[in-house]
Amino acid sequence: MRDRQRYKCKKCSYYYTVNKLGKGIDQYYVTKALQLYIEGVSFREIERLLGVSHVSVMNWVRKYKIKAPENYEYRPTYKILNHSELVDFMSASSKLKGAGMIITELGDKYMLIKWERFKD
Repeated sequence: MRDRQRYKCKKCSYYYTVNKLGKGIDQYYVTKALQLYIEGVSFREIERLLGVSHVSVMNWVRKYKIKAPENYEYRPTYKILNHSELVDFMSASSKLKGAGMIITELGDKYMLIKWERFKD
């Protein structure tokens, strides 16, 4: 009926359909993927980091009408660190100078995104 499978109960002969729920992705991953896209991380890199298809990320970007900021002077580089590595990184003041950075949670680890100028 209406291109959906119908079933019949063997006990009471009632006909019914089953709603297919599909494969849902946790909203956490949608939010993280969109945050990473806004920070300038490519679709394929987001796929490798989060384990979510790059096509899904592209669909979310279209669905939520997200525009990545266009800045051609800087490029993002990222590192995945655990807590102790992050503390070590933040304690060295020489690594904190000369570039903008953001730290975001990525499961049980942390992602440090740092913007560096293109060097021609």
